[in-house]
Amino acid sequence: MRTFYITTPIYYPNAPPHIGHAYTTVFADTLARYHRLIGDDVFFMTGTDEHGLKLQRAAEKMGISPKELVDRMAEKYKWYWSLLDISYDYFIRTTHDYHERLVKYAMNKLYQDGLIYKARYAGWYCVYCEKFYSPSEYIEIDGKPYCPTHRKPLEWLEEETYYFKLSEFEDFMKDVLKNRHIVYPESYAQEVLGKIEKEGLRDVSIARPKERVWWGIEVPFDPNYTVYVWFDALLNYLSGIGYPEDMERFNKYWPEVHHVIGKDILWFHTAIWFSVLKALDVPLPKKLLVHAYLINRGLKIGKSAGNVIAIEDLINRYRDSNGVRYILMRLFNMAKDVEVTTELFDSIYNSELADTYGNLVRRVGVLAKKKLGGTVEADEIDEELGKPLRETLEKYREAMDNYDVSRALTTIMDLLRRANAYINEKRPWEKEDPSKQLYTLLETIKYSTIMLHPVIPKAAEKTAEALGFKITNPYQEPPTTQTKYLVKQAPILFKKIKP
Repeated sequence: MRTFYITTPIYYPNAPPHIGHAYTTVFADTLARYHRLIGDDVFFMTGTDEHGLKLQRAAEKMGISPKELVDRMAEKYKWYWSLLDISYDYFIRTTHDYHERLVKYAMNKLYQDGLIYKARYAGWYCVYCEKFYSPSEYIEIDGKPYCPTHRKPLEWLEEETYYFKLSEFEDFMKDVLKNRHIVYPESYAQEVLGKIEKEGLRDVSIARPKERVWWGIEVPFDPNYTVYVWFDALLNYLSGIGYPEDMERFNKYWPEVHHVIGKDILWFHTAIWFSVLKALDVPLPKKLLVHAYLINRGLKIGKSAGNVIAIEDLINRYRDSNGVRYILMRLFNMAKDVEVTTELFDSIYNSELADTYGNLVRRVGVLAKKKLGGTVEADEIDEELGKPLRETLEKYREAMDNYDVSRALTTIMDLLRRANAYINEKRPWEKEDPSKQLYTLLETIKYSTIMLHPVIPKAAEKTAEALGFKITNPYQEPPTTQTKYLVKQAPILFKKIKP
């Protein structure tokens, strides 16, 4: 059995998740569900990044301990992911003991190998990114340096710190980005490569003085420092599957690891992460899947931009997780930013879920009950739909195997539109025995529903129960044959949204 290990970034729990977090997480969940569907052994991990100055300050402002804050917020994230039917296998928290043990193990190894040294640092720092910015990276507003992502003023910091010798991995990183094809889409690898060729790889600070940032994992060889939150967080991908304490589980899943990230954290997940893995003698990930931004009112969606779309608002508008998941995946774009509006969301929901899929399921269910008493015996599939159905199954697999969920959904909707045209053309309500036409339509609905299951699991399971089929691997050999359909009801899956 093939394995498939997929991760989201671990999210910084200083505020509840919003549509931007959902965009990433639903995509990872869709890939995890697809691989389970086709029979792979899947491990899907998400979680929370629970150390650092931003959380320390947030907790101080609230008058509670950082641990109390992250305990509350971790549960809040789990609750939101349950609302969206996120089927993670493990929820990692960087305050877990075994994760802290790995971070200390990694720091000690790098220190003993001569890859960590102490020196003084001065530079502009963004508390929101937990990152230093060089003059070529920050933007200026009214002559002052600002974070290009959060549009917040940077803070000048000058302190003694520990550095990781990132510069030693410059040739290695150039080779990886040119020849290994790990970063997908490839344009993001070229972006990082261009930056390295222009600026080189500079050593990076991986510790903070405890007197300033006390909420973190203590540096094992110097108790006056805590580990830089990004170095701490990146190691979750290893600790979450047992490294180095459960090497059997690690060796089972790590060769198939796929990291899903937004493009704003590309540098950390390439230049720094790949170099750290090389330094630890751990193989690089199989794929780093990078997606572009959701844009609202001209800016990347985020709390600091003040343009957040709340997950609960989406759930309320589209009645449950199915509509929200479908809309996000239908718009999902790895290469280009997507401008979102309520009008766009409503249009996708109404035209594709309510009219194209939901309407077909309802019409065929009603006809099967009315004309054949709910029992539709197996017949030869009408090639008018049989041929496009087989083609769609292959196009769907090709799209999903290439992480193109939006194209997979478009392919399914094209097939369903043909099915709607077919029912209008054949007019089974006028036939005395429309068994062949209804069997053909039910087979089309069945396989379309199975293909839709990774994106709209609840609606797919409701359809399967109502029309009398099971959600199974559509590519298994030999293929399962549906001898008859026992249609129990004709469900109304999606009610149209009024503007």
